[in-house]
Amino acid sequence: MRIDNEVKLGFKDVLIRPKRSTLKSRSQVDLNRSYLFRHSQTTWSGIPIIAANMDTVGTLAMAKTLAGHGAVTALHKYYSPEELKNFLKGKDESIYNHIMVSTGTSEVDLERLKQIVHALPLIQFLCIDVANGYTEGFVEFVQRARDLFQDKVITAGNVVTGEMVEELILSGADIVKVGIGPGSVCTTRVKTGVGYPQLSAIIECADAAHGLKGLIVADGGCTSAGDIAKAFGAGSDFTMLGGMLAGHDESGGTVIDKEGKKVVEFYGMSSRTAMEKHSGRVADYRACEGKTVTVPYRGAVDNTILDILGGLRSTCTYVGAGQLKELSKRTTFIRVMEQHNLTFGEE
Repeated sequence: MRIDNEVKLGFKDVLIRPKRSTLKSRSQVDLNRSYLFRHSQTTWSGIPIIAANMDTVGTLAMAKTLAGHGAVTALHKYYSPEELKNFLKGKDESIYNHIMVSTGTSEVDLERLKQIVHALPLIQFLCIDVANGYTEGFVEFVQRARDLFQDKVITAGNVVTGEMVEELILSGADIVKVGIGPGSVCTTRVKTGVGYPQLSAIIECADAAHGLKGLIVADGGCTSAGDIAKAFGAGSDFTMLGGMLAGHDESGGTVIDKEGKKVVEFYGMSSRTAMEKHSGRVADYRACEGKTVTVPYRGAVDNTILDILGGLRSTCTYVGAGQLKELSKRTTFIRVMEQHNLTFGEE
C-alpha cells in the first residue's frame, strides 16, 4: 500500500484564466481539428466532440444530426450489422467519417465487428469499450483488432493513467478513452473506490499519448460547455459526452410525463436497467456500477450542440485562441476553493 499525496483535480477545482486577445468576434474561432492517426495512417477533420456509446445517447438519429455539425457519434454496440447497413444505405459517404462502431471484447463481439466491417468497408472508426481497460485480456483484444483491421482508427478504453495509455497505443490503439467514474450515471467510484479526478487524468494521459503520436478522448464528467473547454484546455484531442446529450429527440428513450413535466430515462450501461434490457439479468458475479435517472426532455439536439459550440468559441476568445488546437497552449488553470468546502478531486 502507498499514498500518492500529489493533488489531483476535477473540473470543478479549476477555472481558466483570461488572457489578452486580438480576436474581435467569436465567429473568428475555428473549432475544427485535423488529425493523422498513428496506426491507421488515415486523416480526419471535423469537430472533435463524440456522443457517448450509450443506448440513450449513441443512436442512429443522433449520428445523423451530429454529422451535420461535423461531430462524431459512437453508436451503442447493440445495433446489428443489418440495422447499420440499412441506416447508411443511400447516405453520402461523408457520414462514415462521423460514426464510430462500438464493440465489447468477447468472441461474439469480435464476430459482429467482422461482419460490420465486411458489410460496410467505408467504416473508419472502431471503439473497443470496457469499464476496466487495465486487464491483460483487454490489451490482447486491442492487439487482435489492430491485426485484423489495420486501416481502421481504433479507440480503446477506459483508463486514467499515463502508463496504460502508452501500453494501449503501443498495442494498436490510435485513440485512448480516458475516464473512470466521472460520468453522471456512473457509480464505479462508489461501488469500488476506484477512480481518478478527471482533469488530472486528462492532463497526464494526454502527455503520455502525445509523446507516442497517439490521441486521447476525455470520457465523462462534463456537465457544461465550460467543462468541455477545460477538457480541451487540459490537452484532450476529443471530448465524449453522455448526460449533456441525453433527453433529446435523437437520444432514444421514452418521454414520460412526471408531475406535469416531460422527462426521459437515462442510465449508465453498467446499470441494472441496461443489463436487464440487453442481457436479461445482472450476472451473479458482478455489481451494478451505473444508475438510472430521469433528465428533462430537451427537444431537438441541434440547440444543445449550437450552445456547446458557442460556449467553446467564447472560451477561445477569452484566452486569445483563434483555433481550438491553440486552446491548450493558451490555457492557464487557476485552482479554486468555493466557500473553503471543496474537496479536491470531486467531479
